[in-house]
Amino acid sequence: MKKTFLCFMLYALCLVPLAGCLKAPGQQGEVPPYDTVQVIDNLVVDQNSVPIFPRKAALTTDTARRFSIELPKRCTVDWDNQTILSVVPETPMEMTRLAVGDPLPDFNVEDYSFEKLTVKDALQKLLKGTRIRVIEDEDLPDKITGTIKSGSLSDAVELIAKMGKVYYAYDDNARQLRIGAHGKWLIKMPRDQNMIMALLDAMRGAEMRNLLVNWEDKTVSLEGNFQTERDVKKIIADMGSRKFLIAWDMDVYRVYPRTDNPIVWMNILPAMGENNVKMSIPGVVGRLLLTSPEINTKTLQQFLSQQANLVLISQGTFVIPNGWQSRFDIGQCSREERLETNLIVGAQATYGDYAGMKKLDAKIVLRTNSGEISAFNVPSALGDNYVIIGIPTHSFVDTPETLISPFAELVVFMSPRIISIVPRQQNFTPVSGQALRDYLEE
Repeated sequence: MKKTFLCFMLYALCLVPLAGCLKAPGQQGEVPPYDTVQVIDNLVVDQNSVPIFPRKAALTTDTARRFSIELPKRCTVDWDNQTILSVVPETPMEMTRLAVGDPLPDFNVEDYSFEKLTVKDALQKLLKGTRIRVIEDEDLPDKITGTIKSGSLSDAVELIAKMGKVYYAYDDNARQLRIGAHGKWLIKMPRDQNMIMALLDAMRGAEMRNLLVNWEDKTVSLEGNFQTERDVKKIIADMGSRKFLIAWDMDVYRVYPRTDNPIVWMNILPAMGENNVKMSIPGVVGRLLLTSPEINTKTLQQFLSQQANLVLISQGTFVIPNGWQSRFDIGQCSREERLETNLIVGAQATYGDYAGMKKLDAKIVLRTNSGEISAFNVPSALGDNYVIIGIPTHSFVDTPETLISPFAELVVFMSPRIISIVPRQQNFTPVSGQALRDYLEE
C-alpha cells in the first residue's frame, strides 16, 4: 500500500511541468502581446474605431450664423482710394406696411363714443350688425376712450387702431378683422450704397435687429410695434432733410510689444511730428489722439512695428445720418475668433457750426456685453483721424489666467468722412476739390 501511494505521488509530480505547456483548444503558437489602448473622454480609440461625438444642441453653427451678404460691402476699406469729401444725389425713400389685407366694406358709420374699452371691444361695438368678427392675434389689455364722428367705416377703424396703437388686417372672405400690436413694413432704399449703410446703421443704432435686407432690389423688411414705426419714419424723414451723412472707416489692431515693456506712445511725437497730434483726450480707460492726415493707417503701422507685432483684428465701415448714432460690431468683421470680438464701437456725431468753425462734433464709445469701457468727446476738422490707444487686451480676458502679455493692447484707428446729399437734378454733376469745400462751407 505504501509502495502504491509513493508511485502515485511521483507520477503526479511528473505531470506538473507538462501542465504549463498545455494550450487552450484551437490556440496556435504563443499568445501575442496586447495592443496599446488610447482613451479620449472615456472613449476607447484604436485604428479601427469610428469617431463618436457627443450630441450637440439644435443651434445654428457659428459659420452659418456669421454669414452675411452685407459683410463684403461693410468689412472692406480701400485706404488707397479713400475720399473724405463726396457728394451723392438725394433719393426718396418709401415705407409701406405689409399684410394689410382686403379693403374694408364701403359702409358708413354714425357718431360713436366709447369709454374705457379694450380695442377689441370698441371695434366689436362699432361693427355690431355687420357680421364682421374681431380676432386678437395677441393679448391687448390696454383700454381706450374716444369719439368717432360719422363717416366711412375704414376711417373709423383706422382711428380706433391708432388710439390703441394696434394694427389690423381685414379678410373679406372670412369676414374677419384681425388686430395685433405688431406690424410688418417694406422700405424702398436709395440706390447709393453709402445711403443704404446709413439707413441700416441708423436703424441698428436705434436697437432694431430684425432687419431683412434684399440687396438685389434694394429693399429692407422689418417687424415691430408703433414705437418701431415711429422711429423708422423719423430716420427716413431725417435722412430726407439732412444735408450730410457721416461715415467712419476703421482698422482695429491687437498690439504685442516685443519686450516686457508697454508701447511708449510718447515716441509718436518725435516720430510723426508734434504738429501732427492735435489733441489728446483721456477716457476712463485709454486715450484718443486726434491726428492730422499724416498719421494714417499705414504710418501708424510703421510706427508700431518698431516696438511691437500687430494683428489686424477687424476692418470696416459704418455710416450715420448727421446727428444720429450708430455702432460698429468688431466681431461682425473680425478676421477670426478673438477675445475682442464682442467689442462695439458706438458713435454719435453732428457736422456743422462749432463755435464759428466747421467741425465734426462726435462722441465715440467703446463697450462690450459687460458694459461701457470708455468714451471720448471729439471735435475734429475734415481730414483729421482718430487713434484710440491704451485699451488693455486683458480687458477682454474672462479667465483668472492667460498667456497674453499684460502689455498687449487694443488700438483703434478711425478715419471720418463727410457725404453731402444734394437735390437730384436732371443733369447732376459730381462736385469735387475746392468746389466741394466751398459747397460744404455754405
